[in-house]
Amino acid sequence: MELLDTHRGRDHGLRTAALLRRSHPSDKELQVAGLLHGLAGEVRPLLGARVAGLARLRPAPDVETLRQASENAATAGLDAGVMDDWRPVIELLAARVRGTG
Repeated sequence: MELLDTHRGRDHGLRTAALLRRSHPSDKELQVAGLLHGLAGEVRPLLGARVAGLARLRPAPDVETLRQASENAATAGLDAGVMDDWRPVIELLAARVRGTG
C-alpha cells in the first residue's frame, strides 16, 4: 500500500479503477489492474499474472477495456476515493494468489 500511496500515477490509477468498478463490477482483477497500471513489475508476485499482464497493457481480452478506462480517467471529473478504499480488494486478490483465499 505504501508503494501505491507514493506512485506518481496514483490519482489517475484511482480514477481508472473507479471507472472499471462501475463498468465491470464483478471483475476485481481488472479493477486492480486499472489501479496499478504502471506498477506491473512490482505486483506480479503479490497479485498474480493476470493483474500484472493487464497492468502492463499486454495483449489480453480485457486490455482494450483497461485502455479505454485509462483514457477516460484522464478527463473524468469523478470522485475516485482514496487508495485505502482498495485495500480489501487488493488483500482478497493477494490471498487468492497465495492460495489462502
